[in-house]
Amino acid sequence: MIDADSSTEPPPSPTLDEAAEAIIFAADEPVAPDRIAQIVADVTGRSQPSDDEVAAAVDRLNDAYAEQGRAFEIKSWAGGYRMVTHSSLAPFAKTYYVEEQETSLSRSLMETLAVIAYRQPVTRPEVDFVRGVNSDYAIRKLLEMDLATVEGRADSVGRPLLYGTTDRFLEQFGLDELDDLPTLREVEDLLDDPAFDDERAKLLQLDREEGISVDMLDADVAERPEENND
Repeated sequence: MIDADSSTEPPPSPTLDEAAEAIIFAADEPVAPDRIAQIVADVTGRSQPSDDEVAAAVDRLNDAYAEQGRAFEIKSWAGGYRMVTHSSLAPFAKTYYVEEQETSLSRSLMETLAVIAYRQPVTRPEVDFVRGVNSDYAIRKLLEMDLATVEGRADSVGRPLLYGTTDRFLEQFGLDELDDLPTLREVEDLLDDPAFDDERAKLLQLDREEGISVDMLDADVAERPEENND
């Protein structure tokens, strides 16, 4: 027998917390707060919540997960939200996906990616100068892996391509923005390179205001015609 009263009652309207949780859970990439807000407004017909309201909903969800001792949480990655397992449980998830998703970066790719990440936008000659070897192959591989991208051309002689990192780079390394990059000393430990000398270290420092002197490279090129004229 069907309860006549219950059959006429509309289902309870989902809360912002529930809607945000469903969207983030279903997404295979970080979801921006304004996108979550837009979806909620489109589906419910209510006014669009603010980014702060979405952030507060995420905080409440994380508090609930912590109280319940859940294995996951929602983190800010690449400008959006993503559901992730706690770092202490990462070995279990990694072992499950090891054959399908584990892609290790070789030393040359990691070095090249580090230079691009800290010095972007950067040209290939600048990357070569920092590493001391040709980086053409490494840059091509990083482009194929969508960890690096072309951001334009430099104003220097020959107008070489400028390279930078992508949102996928932030996502794969668990970063919300470039300011979350590890310190230079942490990079040295990562590379475990005793030959990582002071000159290269200065070129990779977090303060990107000075940069690598392209003018010095331009001057060298400009001097060659004068040498030939002599």
